[in-house]
Amino acid sequence: MTTVGIVGIGIYIPDRIMTGKEISDETKGVWTEEAVVNKLGIRQKNLPGKNDGTQEMGALAALDVLKKTGTDPMAIDVILCVGEEWKEYPLTTSALYIQDRINAKNAWGIDLANRCCTTVSTMKIAKDMLISDESINTILIAGGYRNCDLVDYTDNDMSMMYNLGAGGGAIILKKNHDRNLLLGSHIISDGSLSRTAGVEIGGTVKTINTQNLEVANMLRLMEPKKMKDRLNEVSMKNWYECIDQSLLKSGLERKDIGYLAILHMKRSGHNQIMKDLGLDDGKTIYLEQYGHIGQIDQILSLQLGLDEKKIEEGTIVCMVAAGIGYAWAANIIRWGKS
Repeated sequence: MTTVGIVGIGIYIPDRIMTGKEISDETKGVWTEEAVVNKLGIRQKNLPGKNDGTQEMGALAALDVLKKTGTDPMAIDVILCVGEEWKEYPLTTSALYIQDRINAKNAWGIDLANRCCTTVSTMKIAKDMLISDESINTILIAGGYRNCDLVDYTDNDMSMMYNLGAGGGAIILKKNHDRNLLLGSHIISDGSLSRTAGVEIGGTVKTINTQNLEVANMLRLMEPKKMKDRLNEVSMKNWYECIDQSLLKSGLERKDIGYLAILHMKRSGHNQIMKDLGLDDGKTIYLEQYGHIGQIDQILSLQLGLDEKKIEEGTIVCMVAAGIGYAWAANIIRWGKS
């Protein structure tokens, strides 16, 4: 049976910091520092520097994983870019930018997008490609994220996105690699929420003009009540369905989870998930020092878990994600030698 394993991971986190107090100040005091820290769960988050473009941060993370693993870029067959659409130049292909930056001349590349679910979704796609195509042996998943640029802190409807930060992440997957096997995955999407959140002004429906220039290219909840009501109804249920189904496909149960690589969310939501799964703080890292770096969160959590030795030989890792649109996803990794 063909297996797929993680060769290594790469991370790039910019140095600029925005504190909980600074977020509070940007809301004009509507959110106190205490509420930002204790309710939203943001002690600080990372912001991009002058040269930290979305594509470039993905390339820097890719270079990091190549260096850590000693992988020859010429051995990469495919680059699947998980970087966001908000990038240096619209309509340029980020996977091909990364290909050039790392000198992966034998690879071909494509951009994939599923908002903050992109990395977990793409890992499933990559695994399926590696199993089904004899010509593909090594896939690089990489991308950057800086949607923090699009947050209006004076819009209280956007409080769920005050945590958006910046960074890049990368993963190398290899066919029949004998370590860190990627097991089951499960994804759920709800198209009824497809246009409840996004950039309202800047597309073909509401183009940028002199009257709306100051509020263009900003993230908005375009149907906040519909979105929040629907998420309250289905979000937790869908997360647990993704976790349970990915475990089932892996021949495992909730009790087997040794580490939860989960996106940043408000503190109460994070605590509820940990409680419902029967996990303690020793089996995850709450990203209150980083904020929410979109689809990079799971890669960052994996790296931090390894650094803090919360992930060791034999640990069952569950990656959990959700993205506006709306999508939920989970996958299972058996860390260490198979």
